[in-house]
Amino acid sequence: MNLRDSLLAVLVALLWGLNFVAIDLGLHAGGHDFPPLLFVAMRFVLVVFPWIFFIRKPDVGWKAILGVGLFMSAGQFGLLYLAMALGMPAGLASLVLQAQVLLTVLLAAGFLGERPSRRQLAGVVLGVAGLAVVAAGRSAVAPLLPLVIVLAAALSWAAGNVLARKAKAASGLGLVVWSGAVVPLPLGALSVLVDGPDTVWQSLATLQMPTVLSALYTAIFASLVGYGIWNRLLASHPSSAVVPFTLLVPVVGMSAAWLVLAEMPSATELAGGLLLLGGVATAVITGTGGRRQRRGAEPLPGRGAGLGAGDADDDGRLAAVDVPRAGAREADVR
Repeated sequence: MNLRDSLLAVLVALLWGLNFVAIDLGLHAGGHDFPPLLFVAMRFVLVVFPWIFFIRKPDVGWKAILGVGLFMSAGQFGLLYLAMALGMPAGLASLVLQAQVLLTVLLAAGFLGERPSRRQLAGVVLGVAGLAVVAAGRSAVAPLLPLVIVLAAALSWAAGNVLARKAKAASGLGLVVWSGAVVPLPLGALSVLVDGPDTVWQSLATLQMPTVLSALYTAIFASLVGYGIWNRLLASHPSSAVVPFTLLVPVVGMSAAWLVLAEMPSATELAGGLLLLGGVATAVITGTGGRRQRRGAEPLPGRGAGLGAGDADDDGRLAAVDVPRAGAREADVR
């Protein structure tokens, strides 16, 4: 890639990395915990409206839109926000969520028949070892439940990646916006059931400005702007040149969490994180020297935290779909 596009890819990684700190600040604004499922519903209202009136429905069936919305958007972000509300540090969340790349490789092999290469399998093994080390370090200082929930979010994102890969929508941004419409009503209703109508009403009535700004950032910058740039880069360059930039997301996320939230992971968590990122790098950096892979052989690695994933087009390159995962193939928008 030329210098301009490389800088744009770095900008996307920066937007997605900061997304985790924005989520944490929004969840805990003013010393009060905002209901996490309600927060996700708010975010996706901003991802969908008013954009859905200006972006055409992607050329895929409603079943695909529903599946991507449930797994890539509602499942991924609902679980991620819940884990962070339960105490998962923002920086560590940005790191652990990268397990979605490895899980996508495995799910694509099982459901799409995309046989992983030896390099990808080695990356999966290395990444699993890193996760085990992170879990060991985390269990020494805090409950493991939030970590397990983030891994569930990564699995949901990976399932959304596979569904998006199967759908092969021509417009990644369109899929993000239209699939995002699946999120607000179900998660809003679930928040009423879990948190209670009084808590939901009180949270909305006493909405803090940091929560509003966080929702705007995650929807507009992490999802719509981030995925808009990402989709264009993936349409212009081979995925092997673009996707490795997602390795910067946890670096930005953990650095921002350290500077803004004073989060400092333990030495064991850092060591495990390096192993995990090594596994992700092994899986996404093909090392083919530009040689074109067989059609359908390249699974779709996602971006980072927050936030998103990529979906391959017919020439074997990835076209992002969301994730206002904030990060779109979520907005796309993680």
